[in-house]
Amino acid sequence: MIKIKLSSIFVDDQEKAASFYTGKVGFTIKQDIPLGEFRWLTVGNTDDDIELVLEPRSLPSVKAYQADIYEKGIPATALYVDDIDAEYQRLMASGVNFKSSPQELGDVKVATFDDTCGNYIQLYQTV
Repeated sequence: MIKIKLSSIFVDDQEKAASFYTGKVGFTIKQDIPLGEFRWLTVGNTDDDIELVLEPRSLPSVKAYQADIYEKGIPATALYVDDIDAEYQRLMASGVNFKSSPQELGDVKVATFDDTCGNYIQLYQTV
C-alpha cells in the first residue's frame, strides 16, 4: 500500500512560512533540521503523521512556476477542513487574507487564502 506522508509547497522565506503556518493556520512544527543555507522544515497537526514540507524556492524555475500559478490564482495545494465556514471566520479573525469566501462547487465547498509566502492555498469541505 502506498500512502501520502509528505506534501510540499514552495515558500519564499522558510521562517516567515513557519510563523504563518503555526501562528495563523494552527499547525505545529513537526521537523526542523538545518541543511546548510536551508532547513528540512515540516508542519502539520499534532494528532496525525501527515506533514507539509515548506520547501525553499531557491531555483529560478521554481520562482517562475510559483509566480505563474499565483498570478493566475491557482492554489498551490488544498487543505481539508470539517467546517469551512468556522475555519474561514477563525482565519479571517487572525488576519489571513482570503481571495474568495466559502462557496459551493458541486460536492465541495471551497475558499482560497494567501499564505504570504507566494501561494494561494485552498480550503475545502465536502458537502
